[in-house]
Amino acid sequence: MSSCYFYMAYIPVYILILGFTIVIDYFAGIYLEEKKGKSRKLFLILSLVANIGILCIFKYYNFINENLSLLLGTFSVNNPIPYLKILLPIGLSFHTFQAMSYTIEVYRGSQKAERNFGIYALYVMFYPQLVAGPIERPQNLLHQFYEKHQFNYARIVDGLKQMLKGFVKKVVIADRVAIYVDTIYSTSDIQSGKTLACAAFFFAFQIYCDFSAYSDIAIGSARVMGFDLMSNFNTPFFSRSVTDFWRRWHMSLTTWFNDYLFTPITISKRDWGKYAVVFALLVTFFISGLWHGAAWTFVLFGVFNGMAVTLEFLTKKIRKKLFKSLPQPLVETVGITLTFLFACFTWVFFRAKSVGQATDILKTIAKFKGPLYVGYPKDNFYYSILFIFLVLLYEFKEEFFKTTVKLFHNNNMALRYLCYVIAIVLILLFGVFNGGQFIYFQF
Repeated sequence: MSSCYFYMAYIPVYILILGFTIVIDYFAGIYLEEKKGKSRKLFLILSLVANIGILCIFKYYNFINENLSLLLGTFSVNNPIPYLKILLPIGLSFHTFQAMSYTIEVYRGSQKAERNFGIYALYVMFYPQLVAGPIERPQNLLHQFYEKHQFNYARIVDGLKQMLKGFVKKVVIADRVAIYVDTIYSTSDIQSGKTLACAAFFFAFQIYCDFSAYSDIAIGSARVMGFDLMSNFNTPFFSRSVTDFWRRWHMSLTTWFNDYLFTPITISKRDWGKYAVVFALLVTFFISGLWHGAAWTFVLFGVFNGMAVTLEFLTKKIRKKLFKSLPQPLVETVGITLTFLFACFTWVFFRAKSVGQATDILKTIAKFKGPLYVGYPKDNFYYSILFIFLVLLYEFKEEFFKTTVKLFHNNNMALRYLCYVIAIVLILLFGVFNGGQFIYFQF
């Protein structure tokens, strides 16, 4: 009931949409387990059509209709199909993918159908990760709803620590950096190349701290209640390549696409050899970009990442030979730097309101002229720089010294409690409490 109440706090009537897909997937799972032969595939298709259909209506209908109007307009034909005046249900892409993973796993025979309707509904609607993930799998989550969860002090404290880390990321860093980013992007046509480059740099940390903050809070709150959710981020800013980046960024989505789209495509096209992998990569990243939003900016975001990963796949052996004689620390440093710059480049499309704005921003950045606008109030800019540095320092520690240098999990009680106090003081003194919702709520 608490999950229903949580979801209905946005638009109450949208609970009916969630209920519709839950009922269909619940019975589809049972029939998939009981039936034999071709009828099994029919029930899987029914489930997928219901889920993808709801997603397309609410998220992509107007986008498709708009582009159809543009296409027909080139032939001087009016589009008779009306637009829908509807709001996107919060977290629709997340719980849709989680629901689809259930029926696919039952169809594959790797997950038994859930007979308890309440348990299955809870699997889809589990409120800590309902609206922005992590996107869970039935094998990891369903069995936990049957286990008895007794009071566990260590587990509760561990969950609260992760939640505290998430709150620092969100209100101290992401929402503070957003002040500068929003200002610059809203006036991008009058900003200098240096200023726009700084905004692109800032946005990388805004989106990371914002999204990973929600994941930390979701995972931490679930852990307080006795449940374990999968990790979603693993120091992505220290990725050595774009391929490596997507193994560390939004891992629950990346592994979902790998298991349910990329791998099936490569298997079905295995006669194509390496071209099967290339085709699968491009299709997967195209759909991944579209998953993020119904706009060409998101499509290009996915396409550019797909092209980069494909290029890395095709040149893997060549690069290995070229870098073999170079010092490994140098190769890793260059790889980390180039990967981060490429991520900043693609995130310009992610953040921009249109492809035109994104291309204009990149053209201006390429010139890299004009003064650097630090914004007003100026102290926000310098605080943002400081907190970004602290993020990088913490991520550096996590990447290279996670087992030797500990903060919240230090055995020294005095040091551990000092870290708690510092985190709380940062929130109270530097937190921005009117920063709005999490970025990924819109997906």
